[in-house]
Amino acid sequence: MKNANQSPSAVVMIRPHHFIANPETAADNVFQQTSPDVSAEYITAEAGKEVQKTIEILRSHGVTVHAFDDFTKDTPDSVFPNNWFTTHEDGTIGIFPMYCESRRKEKNPEIIKLLSKEYQVNKVIDYSMLEEQHLFLEGTGSMVLDHSNRYAYAVISNRMSERVLNQFCKDFDYQPVAFTATDDDNVAVYHTNVLMSMATDFVLIGLDCVKNLVVRTSLIERFQQSDKEIIELTYEQICNFAGNALELSTPNGNILAMSTTAYTSLTESQVLMIENYVQIVPIDVPTIELAGGSIRCMLAGIHLPKK
Repeated sequence: MKNANQSPSAVVMIRPHHFIANPETAADNVFQQTSPDVSAEYITAEAGKEVQKTIEILRSHGVTVHAFDDFTKDTPDSVFPNNWFTTHEDGTIGIFPMYCESRRKEKNPEIIKLLSKEYQVNKVIDYSMLEEQHLFLEGTGSMVLDHSNRYAYAVISNRMSERVLNQFCKDFDYQPVAFTATDDDNVAVYHTNVLMSMATDFVLIGLDCVKNLVVRTSLIERFQQSDKEIIELTYEQICNFAGNALELSTPNGNILAMSTTAYTSLTESQVLMIENYVQIVPIDVPTIELAGGSIRCMLAGIHLPKK
């Protein structure tokens, strides 16, 4: 699948009806925050509004959004569907082993069935059984995929087992690029997609989190060989979700969806570098960001061929 399209023109999004910052995932997600002065009902309502606004903004740009409601009470992170499944241009869907038990309940076969009605789905590869062996790989949270050059970039963490990564890469024809990245307190970055975003012509990445200089140099060389302009992000920008962005294809050219929090953290020169390639579309999702994820986490890209 060389030269596969990097940016999808369609996404799956979930409208959560019981959204909260999940206490089960807080142990290794330093991006999560609590909001003790606000009721759970208020947070859920605000998150719902933010999801709906995101759907409307993306559709206004010509992105196809398949929106599903989640009324389940014990799936507080369901707004982040990109972690449990991926879709691919050869008509294959991957379903992934999740680190936290509450997140395993998000896997919804109805979503796969509905996608199968509109898209060619030739095969589903389900890695869920690896959860019993405590082996995990949380979709395009754990991996940032370079679809055209066939690299799967993945930060080693509780949520990313190299054994599963290697199996995924064998099954889906990617080359694994596993590496260590840590925050300022030397804690592993929990998901690769908060550290970096891969676009058609550029990559956003917090290289300062890659402390090993040999590994950092190797990444830089790989990006250069892949013809990606490197746009470096500071750790503060990573904390503001500047790496948690997704390039999308629209009838009027590619856009980069990111949160308002992320956008306002960028410097003027960074904005100009990005806008040399795509239009930035900032979307306000501050409530959802309390759960430790942002716009990219909310979007499960659809790379399947249309029927």
